[in-house]
Amino acid sequence: MVTQQERDEFFMRRCLQLAAQGRQNAKPNPMVGAVIVSEEGNIIGEGYHVRCGEGHAEVNAFASVRPGDECLLPSSTIYVSLEPCAHYGKTPPCADLIVSKGVRRVVCGCVDPFAKVRGRGIERIRQAGIRVTVGVLRQECEELNKRFFTFHRYRRPYIILKWARTADGFLDDHFRPTALSTAFTKMLSHRLRAENDAILVGRVTDEREHPSLTTRYWPGPDPQRVVLGNGMDIHRLMEELYQRQVQSLVVEGGAKTHQSFIAAGLYDEIRVETAPFLVGDGTPAPHLPGGLRLESQQHYDGNTITNYRRDEY
Repeated sequence: MVTQQERDEFFMRRCLQLAAQGRQNAKPNPMVGAVIVSEEGNIIGEGYHVRCGEGHAEVNAFASVRPGDECLLPSSTIYVSLEPCAHYGKTPPCADLIVSKGVRRVVCGCVDPFAKVRGRGIERIRQAGIRVTVGVLRQECEELNKRFFTFHRYRRPYIILKWARTADGFLDDHFRPTALSTAFTKMLSHRLRAENDAILVGRVTDEREHPSLTTRYWPGPDPQRVVLGNGMDIHRLMEELYQRQVQSLVVEGGAKTHQSFIAAGLYDEIRVETAPFLVGDGTPAPHLPGGLRLESQQHYDGNTITNYRRDEY
């Protein structure tokens, strides 16, 4: 027999599947999915946050319920991957909508870290006499919106350090630029750019290589271009990016810039691409800090891309 927890996790996974469809267009809002399930265990409505400024996941889920199934709402459960909002923004509060629909139960994946919500949506629904369960697949729900959560929790962008190196640990060939990425891994780098708000390089890299820092090999918006000048305070720059609503930042170089971010403790992920050849001398690649966990390792056309995640803050 299926337990309540297993049932809740099953439908929350569907919420996450739906939410992920808003990856490009929901920004700067979080990705959210919602599923409405009848007492018999049938999905009678579902939706996700498609685009910033338009209906939230809960709105779209209720709108998808067929007229003949609306009578089932008072005995139904709505599953939402993120706490329903409780404030007026570009759209009315979803917590009020849920209360007005009179569902029996609400299941939230995680609490919204945004200051104008942060438990208020859950409290409003509970005050209306509706049972609320919080924390189903919490880690998975927070992981989906890791950029959004980091931005609101730490008041800075989610930071990805990224560099390519030779098999013997150099960024170039005897201090001369050399191609380290393959055509395919370059495309993956451009996808990463499209998924994040801004991209940063140091002044030397900017002046020496004149990188375009665009997404020309992947469909999607170009990230904002940021150059770290000599003597610029990194923490102050992060405050500035926070004020500009930049939720995620890819740092692409060079070595001194990467090392300064590591020394300042400003990183959440590190992505290292290793080319399968030796050069003997050149600019040493940055030293990986402690406290990292290996998240993934993939091999493409002879190159290896290794992703690390920060374990603790």
